[in-house]
This record gives sequence, C-alpha cells and structure tokens, in this order.
Amino acid sequence: MKSSNIGGQAVMEGVMMKNADQYAVAVRKTDGEIIVKTEEYKSLIRNKKILSLPIVRGVFSFIDSLVLGMSTLTYSASFFMEDEEEERTKQDEKKESFFMGLTVAFSVVMAVAIFMILPYFLSQVFHRFTDSVTVITLLEGVVRLAIFFGYILLISRMKDIQRVFMYHGAEHKCINCIEHGMELNVENVLKSSRLHKRCGTSFLFIVMIISIIFFLFIRIESPVLRVVFRLLLIPVIAGVSYEFIRLAGRSENRLVTILSKPGMCLQKLTTREPDASMAEVAIASVEAVFDWKAYLKENFGWQESA
Repeated sequence: MKSSNIGGQAVMEGVMMKNADQYAVAVRKTDGEIIVKTEEYKSLIRNKKILSLPIVRGVFSFIDSLVLGMSTLTYSASFFMEDEEEERTKQDEKKESFFMGLTVAFSVVMAVAIFMILPYFLSQVFHRFTDSVTVITLLEGVVRLAIFFGYILLISRMKDIQRVFMYHGAEHKCINCIEHGMELNVENVLKSSRLHKRCGTSFLFIVMIISIIFFLFIRIESPVLRVVFRLLLIPVIAGVSYEFIRLAGRSENRLVTILSKPGMCLQKLTTREPDASMAEVAIASVEAVFDWKAYLKENFGWQESA
C-alpha cells in the first residue's frame, strides 16, 4: 500500500485535510450547507534542506500541525458564534493571529507541564519504597500514561467532543478508503476503517513510550538538572516519534505493524463511527486538495466507470 501523504484533523462540524502545502477545511453549517475553504499553508521553516533532516523535520512538522490545527479550529468555530461580524478589518485579523500564537504557546506549555513535568514530581513519592532509579523512572512513565489515558477518557465523555471524534473517524475513513484502492464515495468511506497508523493519537502515544525509553538513560543526581534534561529532550522525543509514525504510514513490515497496534487501539477512544453527512463533509475536504482519481489510477489501475 502506497501512502497518499494526505492527513488532517477534525474541526467543529467539519474536517481539515492537508496535502503538501495545500489545505482545505470543510464545515457543515447549521442550514446544512457545506462550506469549503482552500488555502496554502506556509511552514514556519522554508528551508527544504532543514525540513528533509530526520528527527529535525519532525519537530517543525509538529509545530506546524499545532499552528494549523488551532487556526482551522478557530475558523470552524466562527460559523457557530452567534455575534460574529461578517466583515473583519486587517487589524482584527492581526489581533486574532497574535492571540492564536499565544494560545498555541500556552497549550504547549500546559501540555509539557501536565504530561512531562507533573509525572516526574509525582513519581518522586515512590522514593519512600525504593531507591532504584530505573524502577522510579518506569513508574514515572506509568504515571504519565495514566494521566494521558485519563485525559482522553475524560474529554471523550463530552457531547461536543464526541461529535468532533465522529468527524475524526470520517477523516480516517476517507484516507483508508483511498489508500485501499476504493472509489471515494460515501458508501465506501463508511465501510472503511476509522483507525489509521499516521494518526495524531498514535503519535502522542509513541511520544509517551519514547520518553520512557529516553529518560531511563538519564542518570543525573541533581533533581533540577533532571527536569532541565526532560525539557531539553522533548523536541528530540517528538522528532523520533514523528519518524516512527512516518515509517508506519509507509510500511507493511510486520514488526512496524505490531508496534503500531497499541496506538491504533487508543484511536478507538478518539474516533467514533461517523454518519453519512459527516462522510460527505470529509470527502469534500479531500477533493479540494487531492486528486484521488489520479492516485487510484497510478497505484491500483482504477478505471472510472462511464
């Protein structure tokens, strides 16, 4: 199976799909109309040599995903804000971009604090029972995974998030439909799998696992320096995790498939089965940035019916 190289995310009542530098956001308004916005996304780093470097490219790809994800979520939410003005001045747009940057930065800081630093401090409680650095580091990883799973379980109970998870499922189903050689239509999308190796959920799970492995090799006496090293290693961990997810999306290797299973199982919590109307929205987003017919002809010898 050849990867289509398209990816995306769910937004409020819609789906964003990205192919190379082009992305599209399809949103179903309250009156049933599907609005599709297509634009070019310019990466924070334009140097192609830097973006081709293993691990390094993963760091910038992750940052770009956060920025684009927040932007498209804000765009989709604008359709459901009762008091939004239809016309905005350039000054308003600059303010929005500024506050969006602050939001992304704050989100990253909070994520690092909750999922990386907090587990370290909580794990220090275990010093009462053992002096083994290896055991305590492993317990830190268990605490980190527990917080991560708990967070997903908590938000999955929210009704609005459940609809987002349904659109998340529609996004995966569209990609799986194409990458398994099927014509992109509602019927084929709905019968495709809602789990995919290149999902962001799998990426975050791999980050948790890679962090445990990395931190096992940190042998520093100073508690302050241990925290500093954890912070400094975050970009490296993200880069390594990206390389694995990238490999998983392109490989049918049995070992890679087995290693991908836990993350895909976790996607059962972050995706839901979409309905036909959601599949239509996801299809509209795909078709705005990706020529799936050419892809099927090239990779599966697909012939369009008359």
